[in-house]
This record gives sequence, structure tokens and C-alpha cells, in this order.
Amino acid sequence: METLHILKIGGNVLDNPERLQRFLIDFAQLPGPKLLVHGGGKIASTIGLQLGIEPQYVEGRRLTDAETLRVVTMVYAGLLNKNVVAQLQAHGCNAIGLTGADANVIPATKRPVRTIDYGYAGDVAGPETINTAALQTLLQAGLTPVFAPLTHDGQGSLLNTNADTIASVLATALAPFFAVKLVYCFEKKGVLANSADDDSVIQRIDQHYYKALKADGVVTAGMIPKLDNAFAALQQGVKAVLIGEAEALPELAADKKFSGTTLQLHHG
Repeated sequence: METLHILKIGGNVLDNPERLQRFLIDFAQLPGPKLLVHGGGKIASTIGLQLGIEPQYVEGRRLTDAETLRVVTMVYAGLLNKNVVAQLQAHGCNAIGLTGADANVIPATKRPVRTIDYGYAGDVAGPETINTAALQTLLQAGLTPVFAPLTHDGQGSLLNTNADTIASVLATALAPFFAVKLVYCFEKKGVLANSADDDSVIQRIDQHYYKALKADGVVTAGMIPKLDNAFAALQQGVKAVLIGEAEALPELAADKKFSGTTLQLHHG
């Protein structure tokens, strides 16, 4: 089965032009089919503040009112997505920029209000809702999809959706067709045992250990949805999930044992 690399990059890489360029050069050179999902919350927050819109978060997830939705659509699907696509073209990677609305690839539903009203936040039902036929057509044509973290509700409204979730659900949906390797790239070397020590990388985490890390407060805030999504992907057939820094992409993709954090369902 052919290997498909699905990469997710966060705002700390996107808002640093030099880091982003290095990452995109490495990404462009990955062999075989590949797919990129990007965040961009920091840049959206910065531009939102310039427009007088204060960002609001609960447990690492953004609250998206109508004004915020306009900002994130402009920033994610426009400014960031098209700049990433243009840079990939410059590095010989024939990329195509997409949101979940394009080709109906990622339909979602507006998150229901329970204790918190997240506004225009989208929840993806599961891998069975993903238009895998459209994705396979693009990949077979030699195109590299680049996804902004937006989905749609089928009623004409875009929805702000966690980029880690999008990467996870795309990986899971494509797992029957490819040997999927899902790599989360961000500014740290991996999941850290001590947030103040950049070299305290935990090399392997299984589900049991993950529960202990959460209980002990080692894994908190934005890292929790990232790891929840990663384990969900493994449970649904994704071959490998790794978390590490953007600069280590060639090593992460090549399964070099000294690089990043490898997630696995069971100890071994």
C-alpha cells in the first residue's frame, strides 16, 4: 500500500517566514502523495485585534462569533492558504488550496450549545462523511491538497474547525486507501515532560500513559485536542502518528527514532 503523508502545521510556524519556508522546502521534497493541513490562529487573532475583535478561547478552542468567522475565513482561506500554495509552487510542489467546502470534502455540523456556545464552530461527524473520491482524484492527478481549517454545514455557512481535527479525520478517511502517516509539526521538539525544558521530549506515548500525563497536568490546554485526535486516528486505522518540530520533518517522516514523539495505542 502506498504511503501518504498528512502534515499539520500550526501558527507558530506559519507566522515565522523563515521557519515556514524551511518547512515547505522539506515538505515539497517528501516522496509520494502528500497532503497539508494548516492552522493560523495566532495570525487570525493578530489581524482580528487590528480590526477591534478580541479573540476568546475555552480549553484551547476558539469561540467563533459572526465577526470572528469573517476574520478567520479571510485569514485562513485567503492570506495564509494562498501564500502557502504559492510557496509550494516555487519549490516544485503542485499544490491546490482548499477548504472543507470545496468539492464537499469535509461537511460538518455547527457545534451544539451545551455549557458553552462556541458559535460558528464545526464538528466533523466522522471519516465516513469525507469525500475521499475527490481527494483520491486530486492525489492521483499529482496535486497536493493544502487545507485551511474551515468546513461547511451544507446550508451555505462556513464553520471554523480545529486544524488538528481536520488532519486526524482526513487521515482516518484515507486510511483504507493508503498507509497513512500523520505528522503534527509545531514549535516544540515533541510532547514535553517539562514544558520549561525543550529537550524533555517523551519519545513514546500509549493510551494508558496519556491518561496519566493528563491526570498529572503534564499535558494541558491545546495539546489535549491534538493528542485526542491523534489517538482517534490510530484507533481507526492510521498507520503512524508523530508529533515534533517543523525543522525535524525529514527525520519524522523517515521514522528516525531520536526525533519527536511517537504515539501508539498500546505499550510495546
